[in-house]
Amino acid sequence: MDIEEMVAIFLHIISHDVKNRIIKRQVARSSETISRQFHAVLNSVLCLHSMLLRKPEAGTENCTDERWKWFKNFLGALDGTYIKVNLEEVDKPRYRSHKGEIATNVLGVCTRDMQFIYVLPGWEGSPTDSRVLRDAILRRNGLKVPQGYYYLCDAGYANAEGFLAPYRGQRYHLNEWRQSQQPTNAHEFFNMKHSRAKNVIEREEMPIDPIDIEVVEDVTSSQEKEVSDRITYVETSDAWAAFRKNLTNDMFEQWMNSRNA
Repeated sequence: MDIEEMVAIFLHIISHDVKNRIIKRQVARSSETISRQFHAVLNSVLCLHSMLLRKPEAGTENCTDERWKWFKNFLGALDGTYIKVNLEEVDKPRYRSHKGEIATNVLGVCTRDMQFIYVLPGWEGSPTDSRVLRDAILRRNGLKVPQGYYYLCDAGYANAEGFLAPYRGQRYHLNEWRQSQQPTNAHEFFNMKHSRAKNVIEREEMPIDPIDIEVVEDVTSSQEKEVSDRITYVETSDAWAAFRKNLTNDMFEQWMNSRNA
């Protein structure tokens, strides 16, 4: 079996959840061959983790991009997604999502240029996104968030240190804004800018081919090694609420001043 066929079979199986007995009829290969070559491709993909999983780079004060310039020290965006799975009847209740689907809850985290930083698969569909996130940061090789930095997340997560969420009860998603419509208050402006920046995790296209990215040696920095220097819990606090409030007011004030200039 050549490389092209191996990769095609691998992608077809993971994207359409097709069993080996179905694939073997389509490609005229034995189930044993399909299983062996599937795992060969999977192992190769895992070996490419240093190319496919990127190190985050924080937003800076001198950033001029309209999507990111408001969020100094942000590392990227995160979100959960549900992937349908086939299970024994006894296991289905644990994997039933709030939409009634039998699925696994997968946490994905990416940089602003849509490069994956971290992926946590395997959780049942019934737990909340916040519970999956708590598990991710507590794992030995889990998601690392240094103190003073943060990821953008939607309102399904708590607005907690390291995870900046939008205001609930205000317009948020971009399709809720009519063309040329302007925010009427600070919370709406924050939510609009937050949504545009976080939208990076919702998109599917990849602007940079991973093969064209320089391979970076996977070396854990001293900052990541020190547990005391990174966030190890997801809890709301008055300090983080004040941080979001001050950021919101500063953003709105800058925007209003620019309009009146």
